[in-house]
Amino acid sequence: MGALMRRVRFNRQAGGAAAALLVSLAGVGFSAHAGLSRTPDLASNRITAQQDADEPQHFPGAALLYAEEAGDDGKSTTVGATGTVALPDLPAGVQPALAEADASIRPAAPFMLRGTTLDKARALQCLTTAIYYEAATEPDDGQAAVAQVILNRVRHPTFPGSVCGVVYQGSQRRGCQFSFACDGALARAPARVPWERARRAAARALAGQVFAPVGLATHYHTYAVTPAWNRSLVMTGMFGAHLFHRWKGWWGTPAAFTRSYVGGEPLPEPHAPAAPIQQVTIDVAVAARTAALLAATPPAPATVQPAHVESGEVRAAYAAPAESQILDRWKDSGKPLR
Repeated sequence: MGALMRRVRFNRQAGGAAAALLVSLAGVGFSAHAGLSRTPDLASNRITAQQDADEPQHFPGAALLYAEEAGDDGKSTTVGATGTVALPDLPAGVQPALAEADASIRPAAPFMLRGTTLDKARALQCLTTAIYYEAATEPDDGQAAVAQVILNRVRHPTFPGSVCGVVYQGSQRRGCQFSFACDGALARAPARVPWERARRAAARALAGQVFAPVGLATHYHTYAVTPAWNRSLVMTGMFGAHLFHRWKGWWGTPAAFTRSYVGGEPLPEPHAPAAPIQQVTIDVAVAARTAALLAATPPAPATVQPAHVESGEVRAAYAAPAESQILDRWKDSGKPLR
């Protein structure tokens, strides 16, 4: 009898253990399924990364670079220098040898925002747009460096003297200094939160905050591209997703950044393309006759005087006594009798 009771208790314990095991296995299976459902899709990540790599990179002159790479026939062509401008001659008295040896990184002077209320609003709009489309997802240093490059260009004599002029330079043709102004990126409406962040960065820069580590940089490019002009410039640093450069020699020193901002901001949008010049065909025979007429001596002009000019002159006919309208027999009427 005792053996029978022990066997029953063992069977009950075994059954309970088996049930607990099944419950735990079910829990493990559920947890594993949940874990798999939370695992990111590696394939989709790879696709997203590939799409990001295939998107055009933004940097000064990138639009012209990609236009030259594609060419009119869709084939690859030679890539030239982009995102830069030709430098004028050095001012009198500057020694090129001493300037070339200067490889230091000096901070820019604080930007002084002047002009009308409209100028200030347009400058903020253009600088915010540039920061957003060039560095919306970058850290604060990356956005501050992009803003500093734009303001450095405003004060350099080789670039336009307004914020909007610098941001949209070359947009009237296929030579934008900042690619977003030409590649259709502006058709994409900005997201509110990143836009407000870019606006705050622009407001700080326009209020005089200087991002000293980037120095007097006037150029930058992403890690994915190597423009030809970077070999002739001095790199000042790497911030966010960009490498920053300044001019070599005197044009990259504080002495060259002498332009004062005075406002005069254009519309905060890409410049309208210039109207094409129409060629006019001139008939040779008509041109010859026209030239002969122009060379001939014109006749002396006739004296033409309007009648009202002489209206104040006294005429003899008006000065003569008027004829009497009284008959002779009535001339003496009204005189006293004698």
